Amino acid sequence: MKYFYLVWKSVWRKKVRTWLTILSIIVAFLLYGLLQALNYAFNSGADLANAHRLVTINKVSLINPLPMSYLQRIRSVAGVADATHADWFGGYYQEPRTQLANFPVDPEAYLRINQEVQIAPQDLKRWKSERDGILVGRSLATQYGWKVGDRIPIGATIWQRKDGNPVWDFQVSGIFDDTRGNTAYNLLRYDYFDEARAQGKGSVGWFVFMIDPQADAARVAEQVDGMFENSAAETRTSTEQAFSESFIKQFGDVGFIIRSILGAVFFTIVLVSGNTMAQSVRERIPELAVLKTLGFRDTGLLGIVLGESVLVVLLGGVIGLGLAMAILSAVAEQFASVLPNMSLTDSAAIQAILIMLGLGVFTGVMPAMTAMRLSIVDALGRR
Repeated sequence: MKYFYLVWKSVWRKKVRTWLTILSIIVAFLLYGLLQALNYAFNSGADLANAHRLVTINKVSLINPLPMSYLQRIRSVAGVADATHADWFGGYYQEPRTQLANFPVDPEAYLRINQEVQIAPQDLKRWKSERDGILVGRSLATQYGWKVGDRIPIGATIWQRKDGNPVWDFQVSGIFDDTRGNTAYNLLRYDYFDEARAQGKGSVGWFVFMIDPQADAARVAEQVDGMFENSAAETRTSTEQAFSESFIKQFGDVGFIIRSILGAVFFTIVLVSGNTMAQSVRERIPELAVLKTLGFRDTGLLGIVLGESVLVVLLGGVIGLGLAMAILSAVAEQFASVLPNMSLTDSAAIQAILIMLGLGVFTGVMPAMTAMRLSIVDALGRR
């Protein structure tokens, strides 16, 4: 730390060049923060999945439906404690860009299996008595100002009404919480949905079932799929975590895309920062020789140059990460309905700091070695 003032003054020796380098690093870590938050939002559901819940989908694709008649057969399998079904309704509120996550379900069976969903007894009773009722997640209720008794018009994106009306009208029966932290979705009554829709009657999107604690998940999954082998709608059963990951992959391999973008960005930053430090050392060779003449050791010069490199990267990185956090804080509520939990985690922030330090050392080590190996006589002779 005793050389910090010297390091600071050296960094700002060429102010324009330093600022351009810092700006490029700011952009890199701004992207890092936003993309890591996006990746966390996509994968948070999979991370919180229940190991004792299995999900059965159509073997061809998640978007292909399954017959409702499969439910009783799944319940009859040894090791299955309880089973229910769900479907993807989608839809939008007020305008197409305001997409919502809506799921038609069987109220009683769904809540038995998904005990993380918490709802007041009076709200549950009301939902069971109102066929067009909807349970809204607390975060969505807060975002849109919904309260019990409100009518919510939801525009159809997939499921059209048989009466030709493109808008489904629901009444808020209650507001629920979820111990997993995600309440950016709504629950509809499947019986009302199935009766009112124009196509796909008697089908569901997937089945969810709990297995006994002592049951072998792989064996149960194999037995369930074996029942429907060679049928018109063959199935694929997996853990809830695998199901969540397959649901995410409908949008593409998000993790691979993010890693590719960040890899390209940081490769560019290595080139930019490395070139900046190399040029800075070349310009200051006579000055570094003078420092050696004044008694600075080789390790001291090594530390000064490395310190400059790390300081530049830290300045840009911290500012970029701070901007990412500010942006996420401002837009998280607006995207809560489609991307809940979009935030920069502590582990991602710590990883970012480690990347900054690593980049600073990596881009500065070669110029620092050059400075350390300088011959005083040769260096003083350069102009």
